[in-house]
Amino acid sequence: MSLRNDLPESCGNYISNSVKYLVSCRLCSKLYVLARTQSLASSAYIAIMVSTMRVFRRVFGITFSAILLISAWYAVFHAQDIRDWWILRGYVPSAEVANIASSTTMTDYGKHLFYVYDPQIETSTSFNQHCTIAEASIVLGCYNGVGIYVYDVTDPRLNGVHEVTAAHEMLHAGYDRLSDSERKSVDAMTSAVFANLQDERIKSVIESYRSRDPSVVPNELHSILGTEVRNLSPELEKYYQKYFTDRLAVVGYSEGYEQVFVDYKNKVAAYDVQLSELKSKIFSMETDLKSRASDLTSEKAQLDALYRAKNYEAYNSMVPGYNSAVSSYNSDLATYKSLIEQYNQIVEKRNALTVDQNSLVQALDSHASSL
Repeated sequence: MSLRNDLPESCGNYISNSVKYLVSCRLCSKLYVLARTQSLASSAYIAIMVSTMRVFRRVFGITFSAILLISAWYAVFHAQDIRDWWILRGYVPSAEVANIASSTTMTDYGKHLFYVYDPQIETSTSFNQHCTIAEASIVLGCYNGVGIYVYDVTDPRLNGVHEVTAAHEMLHAGYDRLSDSERKSVDAMTSAVFANLQDERIKSVIESYRSRDPSVVPNELHSILGTEVRNLSPELEKYYQKYFTDRLAVVGYSEGYEQVFVDYKNKVAAYDVQLSELKSKIFSMETDLKSRASDLTSEKAQLDALYRAKNYEAYNSMVPGYNSAVSSYNSDLATYKSLIEQYNQIVEKRNALTVDQNSLVQALDSHASSL
């Protein structure tokens, strides 16, 4: 049986239109599904992005907070380092200051301490404004926690005082930065050395500080032993290596100009011994000469009496002895006068030396003024 194809035209059109509608509906359905899929994809993408942003903000917030906390912690525990960096970021020491740091063999850390306090070599007016408490040792400077100030001693006899003073004050800055445990250890070492120290000058200096303010003694010992004492314990010597590559170079400067004072002191002492011996001789001779002069006067009176009595025999017998006594007296009187002249010359030399010595002391006195 064959299919009929004699359907009416209207029926054919209906079928054709139905097919077209069905195709159209399927296409719309596919487009809708596609659009719906893309919409869902977009929504998912947006949701993922929102979630990612939230996670990012959370992670970034935690990271930023951590950075802030770490920065705050570093700032608290490294405030000194930050301050030092800020001060030294453009610092260039003067030629004189750099030369002092070099000649005292300061290590990098020693130079750091020295430079961060902007050391100044000052004349009396400026120095006295910054340094109101006088040193008791043979240095003339001060460290006040803000700056290091060194008095500008120009007397050539005191070459090296700038170097020793600068090193002394730098060590004050170093001591200031020790932790409590470090300070306790260092104090024990310096105290042990001081207990066996034989240098009477340094012992006197430390006692002077102690009588003024006992609390400063450990700090002063730290600076004085490090710059003025040649022989230290191995442990203390090792400790000072953080500040100097050759500490004895600084001690050499100290010994050099300290010796100038010692030489003056020894010369004055020698003159005093001579004067004391001469004075004793002069007084002894003066007493003897006065007694002999009295005897000669009496003897002369006897001779005159014999002569007036024309007792020439007795007179002539006394004359030789009298003349010999007079000659001896005159000789001793000349010696006496020579001793007095010698004594006066030594007094003049001693006085001149004392004036010179006083000028040396004045060279270390920032408050001294010319007369």
